[in-house]
Amino acid sequence: MQNAAAARARFLADAVATASPAKLLTMLYDRLVLDLSRAERAQAAGDRSTANAQLIHAQDVVSELQRSLEASGGTWAGAPGLLGLYTFLQSELVEANITGDAARTASCRGLVEPLRDAWHEAARTAGAPAAAPGATASLAQGAAARSAAAGLAATGAVPAAGIPAQRSGALFVSA
Repeated sequence: MQNAAAARARFLADAVATASPAKLLTMLYDRLVLDLSRAERAQAAGDRSTANAQLIHAQDVVSELQRSLEASGGTWAGAPGLLGLYTFLQSELVEANITGDAARTASCRGLVEPLRDAWHEAARTAGAPAAAPGATASLAQGAAARSAAAGLAATGAVPAAGIPAQRSGALFVSA
């Protein structure tokens, strides 16, 4: 079993090391939605330990998104709004974890999913490969999602917000 775990870790490390900035960004959003879905189910089932692990990992992903956005130096017009959303998400995730509130976790997932879909669409529009071939865009949902997609599509490249500060598979490993 250890060989399978080592092989999976190596695969993830290689996938992250060779992924385009757009792919890395969509991978982070996909993982964030997965963490939030798992945490919500665990909270609903009364499994505080699993919910805690998933919400802590979700906070780690949001922190990475914040760091990469801040590293852009504010050169992208949508950065302040997205940074505000990430700050709000961090606060809500902490509260959802402290209170065990599945509805609060679901609300966070509801904010993240349209952004994830918009980044997938923007990555496809810019010609970069997206992580989930079947993802559909929800560009009409949320000003932040529209702004993110428009900024990416208009430049034809992923803004610095899409480049994680460190290329590590740790954020993508199942908790």
